Amino acid sequence: MEKYIVAFIDSFLGTLHWTGRSILFEVPWYNNYFWGLIAISLLVWALEILFPWRKEQSIFRKDFWMDGFYMFFNFFIFAMVISGFYKLLEVFFKDVGLTSKSLAIVDLGSLSMVFQLLVFFVILDFVQWFTHILLHKYSFLWKFHKVHHSVKEMGFAAHLRYHWMENVLYKPLKTFGVMILGGFEPEQAYIVHFLAITIGHFNHSNIKITWGPLKYLLNNPVMHLYHHAYTLPKGTYGVNFGISLSLWDYIFKTNYIPEDSGDIELGFKGDDEFPKGFIGQNAYGFGTSNKK
Repeated sequence: MEKYIVAFIDSFLGTLHWTGRSILFEVPWYNNYFWGLIAISLLVWALEILFPWRKEQSIFRKDFWMDGFYMFFNFFIFAMVISGFYKLLEVFFKDVGLTSKSLAIVDLGSLSMVFQLLVFFVILDFVQWFTHILLHKYSFLWKFHKVHHSVKEMGFAAHLRYHWMENVLYKPLKTFGVMILGGFEPEQAYIVHFLAITIGHFNHSNIKITWGPLKYLLNNPVMHLYHHAYTLPKGTYGVNFGISLSLWDYIFKTNYIPEDSGDIELGFKGDDEFPKGFIGQNAYGFGTSNKK
């Protein structure tokens, strides 16, 4: 039991220390997700201001500041809290003989770094696309995912507005994705992570981008706006589930872009009764009806 407690504390303090060093510019720039997130956010926000798609939308749109808090809460504060629990699982799996290579079906070690990064990016994106579908399909998961879909005006910061329970679901499945790669995460994986943050910010931004012919490969703001549409095609529980890649939606026929005016209502049926504040939203999925 003692080693589990030590592992938990060491992991939590290590993540806390790393975050502190990141804020103070004491880690390499390519691993500095704190200032990297801020830089990407300012870039996409500036483009929203200069080239707004929905011109009537305020620069400080509805829930702008709360979404900003969500970004840092989910990306850093909660990450520190949950890191210890994931370390406990890692120690437990090691004790029962399950290692990062136990589920390996691919060995990327002998491939070029570019191909390693490409495979790493594609597999993790597919895992997230599949997980995203589960969040919409099953009501007990949808209750948590409603937080993300409670956005009524789209902007870059909506990207990281989600219930902390989504981290609990996404992280193990992403870890599984790494495990089938033989527990291998490329040394330059920061390229994939920063790319995913940037694409996600753009997808939620008030900018009209479709990437031209690349729209069949890369997700985009027009496509993702319809993922957040209040009115969905009859008989579906969602459309356009892509995270970074739109490829999966086109392959599995979950793509849907009827027009590109950007003038559609966002949210979900009953969202007028959904909690408006951070605390109420993050308690909602557990059955509480309190609104704060």
